[in-house]
Amino acid sequence: MRRELLGWDDVDALIDHLIPQFNYEFEGMVIITRGGIVPGGLLAAALKLENILTAAVDFPSESDMEAARQSSRFSAWPKFIQFPGDDVLAARRILVVDDVWGSGRTITAVKNRVAGAGGLPYTCVLHFNPYRNLFGNARPNYYAAVTDAYIVYPWESPRGQQGAFLSGFDQ
Repeated sequence: MRRELLGWDDVDALIDHLIPQFNYEFEGMVIITRGGIVPGGLLAAALKLENILTAAVDFPSESDMEAARQSSRFSAWPKFIQFPGDDVLAARRILVVDDVWGSGRTITAVKNRVAGAGGLPYTCVLHFNPYRNLFGNARPNYYAAVTDAYIVYPWESPRGQQGAFLSGFDQ
């Protein structure tokens, strides 16, 4: 798989590309941990949003799914480790932010849970990968770029592991 290593200037350009796309004022933001923390913070500052919430979602690993397949057909349902209460989402326009829409599982699960709480969710990512998307024609409401690459963002650099960051990358 092709990998693309981004720098902070690349991230700034992606944020600058997103901002003019927003055609609504949002009453809150749900940032998906961990990938959405940095882009969500940058967007929240640019949009002057004050109601910033987080969602942490876990999907079973492949080995967990194989074991669960033998006992239940609902093995791929997400586990919400952290999620805002319905009262802070209901009847509010909420921007749901993550770094990338690959398969779309995580952001779709969060979007559906916001909608289930009575909120009006709009999804936003830096990168959309339509080639890995598991949701047919569904796509993020807002995205800065389309890619087929595995994106490595500057905040993903391993701290204290000199040389490990670039190993395995096409240089």
